[in-house]
Amino acid sequence: MSDVATDPQTSGDTGVVPDAPLLEVDDLYVEFHTRDGVAKVLNGVSYHVEAGETLAVLGESGSGKSVTAQAIMGILDVPPAVVTGGAIRYHGEDLLAVSDQRRSDVRAEGIAMIFQDALSALNPVFTVGFQIEEQLRVRLGLSRKEARKRAIALLDQVRIPNAARRVRQYPHEFSGGMRQRAMIAMSLALDPEVLIADEPTTALDVTVQAQIMDLLKEIQVERKMGLILITHDLAVVAEVADRIAVMYAGRIVEHSDAVSLYRKPGHPYTVGLMESMPRLDQKGTELRTIKGLPPSLLAIPSGCPFHPRCPMAVDKCVTDVPGDHRLGLGRTSKCHFAEELVGRV
Repeated sequence: MSDVATDPQTSGDTGVVPDAPLLEVDDLYVEFHTRDGVAKVLNGVSYHVEAGETLAVLGESGSGKSVTAQAIMGILDVPPAVVTGGAIRYHGEDLLAVSDQRRSDVRAEGIAMIFQDALSALNPVFTVGFQIEEQLRVRLGLSRKEARKRAIALLDQVRIPNAARRVRQYPHEFSGGMRQRAMIAMSLALDPEVLIADEPTTALDVTVQAQIMDLLKEIQVERKMGLILITHDLAVVAEVADRIAVMYAGRIVEHSDAVSLYRKPGHPYTVGLMESMPRLDQKGTELRTIKGLPPSLLAIPSGCPFHPRCPMAVDKCVTDVPGDHRLGLGRTSKCHFAEELVGRV
């Protein structure tokens, strides 16, 4: 019997906590040190995702959605990026405190990511099959023959026709939708528990978008993965999300289950996003927009960062940073008028 004391809350040498959330981002701060100054890109971001659950992260470009995902994956460019606070826990293990090798292992086998631009993410000088097979050989020790067989099966799973032939083709020989499917196949190769999909339907036509989202949902249910869907497309979110985190200026300004948020948004920014969606019942009317532009992260406004664009802003919005107002079980909003918004008939 070993004389070494062990922590009953952890498992093995990995620091995994058995009853912890699958993935948890806790009060995360990230800065970019640039020639023009320090850009405060993430300012206390917190969210989590469980097995079999879909968390949608919404917000305009520059709100911090993709930077949060890159921080989770450990692929931020350092410098200029600096993580200045917080934790990223996978099964309770803080990935910001582990060795580079452990982080690499988790990135390879625990958490996978589908990037926005599949053409840029795929290496143009190698076949699609080679790029899937390489990680199978390196990580799982499969032979070339076994890896090729598995790659064909993965391409077939993501519904790429004639996978046995396509596996020998290069990315430029695939259509946009097929490249995105190939990226999904590559992400699933090592059977991850968490899949981060960063704008997976960008630049695809509506029909292909629907096919890609249906495919992701089907695979998620089959494998019981946690799915983090990063997007600005509210229509896509309405179809697939269990919970929604709305980001603005590097903060989560609203966090809610999907049904409650769509029924009664609890932050003026969320209201603005909802009202900017084209609707069939408003044909011929002017499309509503959120006035102004997102703030520079080099000079985030005082108080509530949304106040320069907010139709409800009053003096305290300029001076007082709103805390989390609880609007129900698991639902919060960083707005001084959150209760008033949700209580409106």
